Amino acid sequence: MKTHNIYLVPGFFGFTKLGALNYFRKVDEMLKYHLEGSKDRFNIIECFTQPTGSITHRASRLMDQVMQSGGLEADYLHFIGHSTGGLDVRLLLTPNVQLAEHDAEEIILKRTASACFMSTPHFGTPLANFFTTLQGKHILQILAIMATTSGGRHGIFLAAKALSLTARLDDWMGRTDTFLDELSQKLLRRLSLDKDDPFFHFLTEIASDQGAVIQLTPEGMNLFNAAVTIDPKILSCSLITGVPHPNTRFIRECLSSPRLMFMGTLFSILQVLAGREHPHYPYPFPSQSRIAEIAKGFSFPVDGTTNDGIVPTLSQIYGDRVVPICGDHLDVVGQYPNADGDHYTDWLPSPSGFNRERFSDTWEQVAKIIKESV
Repeated sequence: MKTHNIYLVPGFFGFTKLGALNYFRKVDEMLKYHLEGSKDRFNIIECFTQPTGSITHRASRLMDQVMQSGGLEADYLHFIGHSTGGLDVRLLLTPNVQLAEHDAEEIILKRTASACFMSTPHFGTPLANFFTTLQGKHILQILAIMATTSGGRHGIFLAAKALSLTARLDDWMGRTDTFLDELSQKLLRRLSLDKDDPFFHFLTEIASDQGAVIQLTPEGMNLFNAAVTIDPKILSCSLITGVPHPNTRFIRECLSSPRLMFMGTLFSILQVLAGREHPHYPYPFPSQSRIAEIAKGFSFPVDGTTNDGIVPTLSQIYGDRVVPICGDHLDVVGQYPNADGDHYTDWLPSPSGFNRERFSDTWEQVAKIIKESV
């Protein structure tokens, strides 16, 4: 029996778990389901990362987790990187990068069989340019102050307790199972004043390193691609995501609640911003064979403006294979509408129509890549 270590690597602003919130929601269960029947042993490891840290620092942390989880002794390694996590994987699997001990890098490269990139901005995303503006820098600065000062932590703690109290009070008025109730149960009630609380630790990580902000711009990724090339012996696959523009049905759904109205409007704005292709750094146009692959998964035309609400679709194409998925940036990691009957699992409402069946199909494709790679 062979041992396989599978690493799930989160993206920009990513985490493993905050309160009861999981980045890769039910992904381990779905992946195990599609790997059933094999005589081999599969260990699925959800990795923690530096939320906005430079790709080099994130990749170094990923390497540390591979070593700490027994990856150097496993028969095969498989990496699944979502969004910026895919870039961490690419850097880790590029020969002669020198992230840590040279022997460790060589062993990881030798034992890695596959790498899957999901919604990964291989050629950058216009949204990264926002965080290089004065407004974007102010947002990150505010997060840093809230995490690293006693006053900031006390302010967040008091606000969380006030919102939790509001959630309980509106229950007396018959307003149960609201978004505020869900947020209170999964995050706010669990918050403490301890600076080592997972939520404050998350904010502290953002404050300490924001290197990815510049690197994820189209200009930054142009330099990254000139130096970073995954080992060709590793089977690589890009699961590319994209959604159509908002339609009448989507607008009607958003009007059904204030939360959906706000989040749906936010998605529409993000989709427009992510569709602004850089005039001097265009995405490489896919070959005719790739165009045919893409057309199988999308019922709408794909061009430089097509995106998943965060990353342009054409920016996601990289590696040996391409699997098109009609879904937004967070659908593929389990954050889709009414997942398992939970009304508040969709962090980024979009007109993708993503559901449990498509979620299962997505991770079945990943399981196939893992099986075929060995």
